[in-house]
Amino acid sequence: MVDPHAVLEMRNITKLFPGVRALDDVTMTVRRGDIHAICGENGAGKSTLMKVLSGVYPHGTYSGQIVFEGEEMAFKDIKSSESAGIVIIHQELALIPELSVTENIFLGNEIVAGGLIDRREARRRCRDLLARVGLDIDPDMAVKYLGVGQQQLVEIAKALSKNVRLLILDEPTAALNEDDSENLLLLMKGLKGRGITSIMISHKLNEIAAVSDAVTVIRDGRTVETYAVEAGHVDEDRIIRAMVGRSLDNRYPEHEPNTGGETIIEVKGWTVEHPNVPGKLVCDDESFVARRGEIVGFAGLMGAGRTELARSLFGRSYGIHRSGQLFLHGQPVVLNTVRDAIRHRLAYVSEDRKLLGLNLLDTIKQTIVSANLGAVVRRGLIDGSKERAVAERYRTSLRIKTPGIDVGVATLSGGNQQKVVLAKWLFPDPEVLILDEPTRGIDVGAKFEIYKLIQELADQGKAVIVISSELPEILGICDRIYTICEGRITGEVPRSEADQETLMRMMTTTVGSAA
Repeated sequence: MVDPHAVLEMRNITKLFPGVRALDDVTMTVRRGDIHAICGENGAGKSTLMKVLSGVYPHGTYSGQIVFEGEEMAFKDIKSSESAGIVIIHQELALIPELSVTENIFLGNEIVAGGLIDRREARRRCRDLLARVGLDIDPDMAVKYLGVGQQQLVEIAKALSKNVRLLILDEPTAALNEDDSENLLLLMKGLKGRGITSIMISHKLNEIAAVSDAVTVIRDGRTVETYAVEAGHVDEDRIIRAMVGRSLDNRYPEHEPNTGGETIIEVKGWTVEHPNVPGKLVCDDESFVARRGEIVGFAGLMGAGRTELARSLFGRSYGIHRSGQLFLHGQPVVLNTVRDAIRHRLAYVSEDRKLLGLNLLDTIKQTIVSANLGAVVRRGLIDGSKERAVAERYRTSLRIKTPGIDVGVATLSGGNQQKVVLAKWLFPDPEVLILDEPTRGIDVGAKFEIYKLIQELADQGKAVIVISSELPEILGICDRIYTICEGRITGEVPRSEADQETLMRMMTTTVGSAA
């Protein structure tokens, strides 16, 4: 039966890739004016479904029907879907850093008068659009100077410039801090009040509960269920069961805290200057330790300097080192390069997997062995059989969903890409493993697997350092927690004495320092 309130119907959508049935007879209905959430594990087919809807995968490359506002659509590209009023904002923002806010908003949709771009009118309209999304910035400012949260709002302003009627947001808050996430969710509610329908792909169940009117769950390329909800009253356990096919009674595996082992890494008075802003310290006299078998958390707000600390320790790959010492097993070491860090058995899983963690032109097997090529070289050449054996071992142990290890990492879902990055850094067998936002953009089922892996690494005697923006995650898996504010370590607390309020207080003050 056709829903008279439906703005969108996707009927029996099936999409095939070589060796993979990414979507298998998916059906979904979105009602006009709703915020409709789509949930599912990484690789379930959520983003593929939205790429079908938005014309990234054009009509003819899939089977099934798309009915938008009562009319069957056959989008040949993104331009044709945008002309119909459907705009998608991908998880990886599509802004050009060197261009201004105005230029980005009207790129490909320029305002022309007399055969020339009307920059004055574009700037005026840009100000109006920015006001609609609550952003008070200079329209002539280059996008590269904006924070991630502001860039996300610029993307939405760009969508509004195209007279959007259906807005698709793929993991819109994945890279945002709590304040920016809350502002974005409030904006979505405001857009709903103006009659704009939204589809939100998200792994953050608390955000789905806060704003969604309906939820569709996809598992293994199939629709599991769709149901209407009352905002603020989403049954998170029901969603999890539908996503993973089982109940997760505890989202964090049980683990006995370990804080009494031998100190593997110690940092004293670590001070690092910003690479482009003279005199600005991103690490200001920071000191900490991590012991064998211990999971150490670093909590801080966006911009506090957590990633800068991690990267500067890992072969001084960020910033200008001014002072401070690094000790491994009590011995001072100087790690001037990433090669030095790997040789001293440090590993760093970066926050931005696509920019810093992966070469998207490589295959899975090439990526997994890339940080330890010497282990698969024979007589100066890579031994193909060794390379395959290593890649297959990690593919199996980390449950990487892929038709084979010879496919490109660019073809994988975000969560499976993250597992490949983890495999890459586990292969060199590090003693100290720094994980920067290890579960960003990963569903609850895959998160549980990553948490178990982190615990297993600690149980093997490694020192594991976890940087996370999610306080429940820090509290759920770490044995001991440091807080950072404005480049300074402001506190240290064992998990048994920590709660979100305590951590937030320590994360928002620069008074004091922990050693």
